[in-house]
Amino acid sequence: MSNQVEASLERKRIALVTGTSSGFGLLIAVLLAEKGITVIATMRDLTRNVELARIAEQKGITDRIHYIQLDVTDSLSIQIAVTTIQQQYGNIDILINNAGYAVGGFIEHVPMETWRAQLETNVFGLIAMTQAVLPMMREQKQGYIINMSSVSGLSAFPGYAPYATSKFAIEGFSESLRHEVAEFNIKVVLVEPGSYRTSIWEKGLADIHTAPHSPYQSRLEAVLRYSRKSAASAPDPQEVADLVGKIVDKRSPKLRYAIGEGSHIMIWARKLLPWRVLEWVIGRALKS
Repeated sequence: MSNQVEASLERKRIALVTGTSSGFGLLIAVLLAEKGITVIATMRDLTRNVELARIAEQKGITDRIHYIQLDVTDSLSIQIAVTTIQQQYGNIDILINNAGYAVGGFIEHVPMETWRAQLETNVFGLIAMTQAVLPMMREQKQGYIINMSSVSGLSAFPGYAPYATSKFAIEGFSESLRHEVAEFNIKVVLVEPGSYRTSIWEKGLADIHTAPHSPYQSRLEAVLRYSRKSAASAPDPQEVADLVGKIVDKRSPKLRYAIGEGSHIMIWARKLLPWRVLEWVIGRALKS
C-alpha cells in the first residue's frame, strides 16, 4: 500500500456512500464498515435506513455507520452534508457515487422532464458530489472516487435509453476526472456491474413509459420479457460490494472493473464484433 493509504488506515478512513437505502449502496456501506472504515451512509429519506440499521446491528457495526440526509440533486443538501462530515470527522477518504435509478421506455414515449430527472440524479448529482469532495481530497493528497456505472454504460439496449445515456455520460466523465486528479493521488474508478438482484430494475420495470397503441408495443414487450428473465437469474449483488471493498485497498486501481457475466460478455462483444453483428445478436436475444 502507498504511504498515504497506510496513513489513512492508521487514522481510520472515512467513506461517504450515496444511495444506501437499498441495493449496492446498502451492501457497500455494510462491507466497508466491516473492514473497519467509518461509513457515512446517505439517503434522501432517512426513514428508509431501517434495513441498513438492522443489518448493522446484526453484524455489530452500528458504531461504524452514521446516517446523513442527502439529496444529490440539491446543491444546498450536498453542501450541508459535506460540511457536516468535514466538521465532525475531519476528512473524506472514499466517495462512492452510487445514488441513481433507471428509467424505462422507448425514446419517443419518455417525456423530456423524465429525461432531465434521470440525468439530474444519475449524472449531475454524481458530478456535484465529486466537485464537493475534491477540494478536501486534493488538500489531503489522497482519496478514492468510485463511480457506480453499469453494463449499460458499455452497450445500450432498446427500452432503457435514459438510463444508458446517464451511464455512458458517467464513463466519459470518469475518464476525464481520472486524468485531472491523478497528480493529487486521487484514484478514480468505474465499477460496471451486469444484471444483479437489486431493486433498481424492479422499479424501472414497474414504471415503463409507453402510450396506447404504441407502434413499439411488441418490441417493448420483448424487452420486458428479456429484462424479467435476466432479473430472475441474476446473481447476488454482494459480489459487487466485495469488489468495491477490494478496490479501496488497492494502491493503483484500474479505471474500469467490469463484474458479472453480462458485463464481461458485452465488453468482449464490443471489442471483437462489428456493429452489424452485435446488433443482430441483441435482436436475437430479445426474440428468444
